[in-house]
Amino acid sequence: MMPQMDPKMVKAAMKRLGIKQEDVEAERVIIETSDKNIIINNPEVSKVDMQGKISFQVSGDVTEEAREYVPSDEDIELVMEKTNAEKEKVIETLKEKNGDIAESIMELSK
Repeated sequence: MMPQMDPKMVKAAMKRLGIKQEDVEAERVIIETSDKNIIINNPEVSKVDMQGKISFQVSGDVTEEAREYVPSDEDIELVMEKTNAEKEKVIETLKEKNGDIAESIMELSK
């Protein structure tokens, strides 16, 4: 169990160590990964500057949602070139195959 500490003493100690902390007013925090978004609603965000290195501390109500794959123009053009398929069909197939170009070409070449 941690003993109660006086917030003023904590701030003073942090200052002596070269640590600055400030609250950030945020409505929502979104962390984008390759396959999902991590969404933090009602966040409490603190910006911490520790001798020039900035980091953020975030807490709140966490949810996750899958990210939809969006094919690049280069991928679309490549698959269209190899299969002579319509652009809309190529986009749909690339999404179904989660960006796998070889699988998309094989599917559209059937």
